[in-house]
Amino acid sequence: MVTALLIAGAFTGCGDSALVKGIDSSPDGSVPQNDGAPAPDGGPDAATADGSPDALSNVTTVVVHYPLASGSTLAIRGSAGSLNWTTGVVLTALGTNAWQWSSTLLTTGLEVKPLINDSEWSKGPNYVITPFKTTHLYPHFKTAKGAVTSRWPSFASKTLNNTRPVYVYLPATYAENTEARFPVVYMHDGQNLFDPNLAFGGNEWKADETMDDGVDKGTIREAILIGMGNTNARMSEYTPVKDPDYGGGGGDAYLDMIEKELKPTVDAELRTLSGREDTAILGSSLGGLISAYAGIDHSGTFGLIGAMSPSTWWNNVWLLGAVAKTPASPRPIRVYVDSGDAGSSNDGVDDTKKLAEAYRTLGYKDDTTLKHVVQSGGQHNEFYWSQRLPAALAFILGPGR
Repeated sequence: MVTALLIAGAFTGCGDSALVKGIDSSPDGSVPQNDGAPAPDGGPDAATADGSPDALSNVTTVVVHYPLASGSTLAIRGSAGSLNWTTGVVLTALGTNAWQWSSTLLTTGLEVKPLINDSEWSKGPNYVITPFKTTHLYPHFKTAKGAVTSRWPSFASKTLNNTRPVYVYLPATYAENTEARFPVVYMHDGQNLFDPNLAFGGNEWKADETMDDGVDKGTIREAILIGMGNTNARMSEYTPVKDPDYGGGGGDAYLDMIEKELKPTVDAELRTLSGREDTAILGSSLGGLISAYAGIDHSGTFGLIGAMSPSTWWNNVWLLGAVAKTPASPRPIRVYVDSGDAGSSNDGVDDTKKLAEAYRTLGYKDDTTLKHVVQSGGQHNEFYWSQRLPAALAFILGPGR
């Protein structure tokens, strides 16, 4: 459902222990991800970007970034050390919009929650803190849901010599916490993502509701979604090579449009994390085909790949051989691939299984750098893609807490 305005809502929880995964964020708001594209020899995944805890320090520090109103304070409550869930500890101001709490009493992890004036809880699950590290938090307190707009209703491309609508979902924290920056997911067939009045057959993906729900539960990291509308050149733009029966083959120019025209605009106008480790591309059917192809020749830009029901059949399963020859570096960090197994085509389940196996041959590991899902009874349409979207976003973006 398209929401034109951010909607305020009340937080109904408190310091109850949430089963969520912790994050150790860098000062700019990024979450270090395992840049775990398999090594050329298929060896172990790369180490996490933040490394191991500093064995020389027994200090655990939490820095909360938030544009607090004059006269208010930020406090923190938690599960261990000097913290409890009954009364908060007021944080120490570090400078502009940053407050800190530190402890030398911790030997294990803990859960925490920031509060404004020790009374207004931040939204979402508790944050899980790793001891002996500095963790940066970017909470929101007042905004319940993200917002979708037609930010660029007629985005013009010199590369493709055409225009298209570009829809933007901004997460709940975006408008409220101006200190935060976000990963970006570029999604094809943007008309189908947010609004049943625009979606094919009236079946939207409910991408905004999916993000709002995942963020609220802590299962999906907050991100900006960029929905790129399709055009009457869809078949050409979403296919990397020509098919003897259908033509096409304009995929490189389409990806160049995203890389060299749209992405620079997005990064200039929105508070993004612009590196490949924070840039995803995702689509279904031919959109899944071009997303998988982006992981072969454009992974310097797109480090996170989502291919839902990809049209692996295109040009006699050309994609299978192309993935097997993916250059050693850079390779996608994480790849999500799925299909159903029903309907007139069985949703290409057999070829998609072969595609997943091609990634495994490169060294991708299930549930770590590769996620392959087969939905029992799933068919090749928006209704089923919307059902699988939560798992796809959770895997490529990672959990939020």
